[in-house]
Formats: sequence, C-alpha cells, structure tokens
Amino acid sequence: MSQTDWKLRSGLVDAPVVETYLKDGVVLLRGLFKAWIEPLRAGVEKNMAAPSAESRRYKAAGSDAEFFSDYCNWQRIPEYKRFVFDSPAAAVVADLTGSREVRLFHEHVLVKEPGAATSTPWHHDQPYYCVDGKQTCSLWLALDAVPRETCIEYVAGSHLWGRWFRPERFNRTPLNEEDGLEPVPDIDAGRAAYEIRGWSVEPGDAIAFNFLTLHGAPGNSSTMRRRAFSTRWVGDDARFARRCGTTSPPFPEVRLNPGDPMDHPSFPLVHRDPTATA
Repeated sequence: MSQTDWKLRSGLVDAPVVETYLKDGVVLLRGLFKAWIEPLRAGVEKNMAAPSAESRRYKAAGSDAEFFSDYCNWQRIPEYKRFVFDSPAAAVVADLTGSREVRLFHEHVLVKEPGAATSTPWHHDQPYYCVDGKQTCSLWLALDAVPRETCIEYVAGSHLWGRWFRPERFNRTPLNEEDGLEPVPDIDAGRAAYEIRGWSVEPGDAIAFNFLTLHGAPGNSSTMRRRAFSTRWVGDDARFARRCGTTSPPFPEVRLNPGDPMDHPSFPLVHRDPTATA
C-alpha cells in the first residue's frame, strides 16, 4: 500500500515519514509527545508501586538492578488513560497505517534501571498477540534520554518477510512449545546481513513500528533509568485471532470468535476519521 492511497490528517507526520514506515516497518518520530512526559512518568511510578498480576521483574545473574515490565493497566491508571484518549497517538497511527478507525490494543511499560543487564531478546510482537491484520502500529515512547548503544533496535523491512517467529518470554523460554513457528534468527551473530535501525532518543521521541518488525534491546549499561511507555494500536483490517497455547497479553475477559472485528471494551475505539463513510 502506498501513502498516496489516503490523506494525512493529523498534521504531525508527512508523506516521507509514512513511506518510510511502510517500507522499513519502523520510523522515528521526534518530539511529538513532549507534553506527555511528566504525566506518564507519574503514571509509571504508580504502576511500579502497585503492579498488576501480569508484571515481571527480571534480574541478570549477579545483579540487583531490575528490568520491570507490566501491561494492560490503562483502565486503572488515569495518566495512561488520558494519554490513550487525549494525546495525538491514535491520529498519528491512522496516518501511518491508512486506517479510518484506530483501536487501542494495549499499553506496555518497560523500565530498565541503571545497570540492569537483562536484554530484550530479538522478537516480533504479532505472534504473541490475539490479532491478525497488517494495519498495526506500536508507539515506543521514550520517557528518558536513551543513548544509541542502549536503545531498542529494529531490523528494517522484516515486517515484509512473510515469516512468523516463535514467541519467547523475556527470560528466553518459549511462550508456547508446540506452536510450529520457526526460531528467531541469530541477528547479533550476523548483524552485517541486516539493515538495523536504532537511534539516540530524547524524552518525547517515539519510535513507531509494525507488529511484525523484528526488534530487541540491550541491557541498560548507563547510569540513567530507561523508562519507556509503549502503546499498541490496530486499524481497519484487524481481526481477533486464536494462537496455539497462550497469548501475551492473555485477555481472559475477551470472548470474540476468530475472524471477528476487535470490537470489545478491552480494545476501545479511540480514533475515527470524521470524513469516512460507513
């Protein structure tokens, strides 16, 4: 699909940004969310003080520095909810994906404390998820300055490979043993063979990427916290899917059938093109 197939309406991204997103499956958006940094930082502190049952705290061997992960808390943390509904995030996703409607899939908080050596393994997200479709987008929003050497990285164009890789938990154990998917290639062993994208980012910068774009992140070797607030969004072609075994997030309250539109309170409709006809 080409950007010329739709009109850009948010006023925050232009045609070259959209073309890069469609081609590479990832694009950097500088400074779009600066106004949301302090509220989201406050929300993250609330989240870490009262984590959900799905939260995880990872520590590398011999280290006390933590990597904190939690998701699906937007309904109970006001700062998250305000970002979802009041920020321009969903409108930006509509422009990047060409969707007339955009729904929140979920939010995910990732905090690597200074010295947290636990890396995020190379993976792509869609095999974890109960959703099929190509009009997908994650917005990884930096809440702290992150140097290039400790920032999340992406394999450009991997969303177009037509390959699905086995999901793993962040502790490197398979999410589902019998899913029939192939293992993720050893990206680090052959980095020269891939177009790897990564940036030095500032608070308020966001990295937008497709659910099928391979990505991973090193541990935090710096003396600064690395807080990120990631929102995941789906568009017009999204349909509910069942995977082999467990999905992450699990969404036990959702009773949709495979192939159904993602019309459920857990996936609220946030953006609709006011000029679109039914």
